[in-house]
Amino acid sequence: MADITLIYGSVFGGAEALTYTLKTQVEAKGRSAEVLDAPTIADLQAAKVILVVTSTTGLGDLPDNLVPLYYQLESQFPMLTAQKFAVIAMGDASYGETYCGAGRKVEALFLELQAKKICQMLEIDACEDFDPEPVALKWLNDFLAAL
Repeated sequence: MADITLIYGSVFGGAEALTYTLKTQVEAKGRSAEVLDAPTIADLQAAKVILVVTSTTGLGDLPDNLVPLYYQLESQFPMLTAQKFAVIAMGDASYGETYCGAGRKVEALFLELQAKKICQMLEIDACEDFDPEPVALKWLNDFLAAL
């Protein structure tokens, strides 16, 4: 298992592309990383550190590819007490209270499952940062330093 396991929820491919960029940067800094396209509960339980990158769709909803894992976690409620995690949430602040809703839902569920939060969730506003990469790469340095 890699040092950092990355999973993503993506609607139009932006969060997926950012995830692979982050993987490359993590590896450039001397750590191993893997991206799981269809993660399972067993994958998360085997992971040391989980980094979730997710966009938000609808009114604070999860992208379709992340929904099955989310509902499995919610219904089976496996404790993740040995895992550390962080979340990067992408959204549009003009949506008000549902801004970055998917990331907030994931973070809340991971905390309920007793995973240990490494650092503050990064919220990337598409209205301010059309290209999420510079913001995420700056945050990544803090994330790695916190490990």
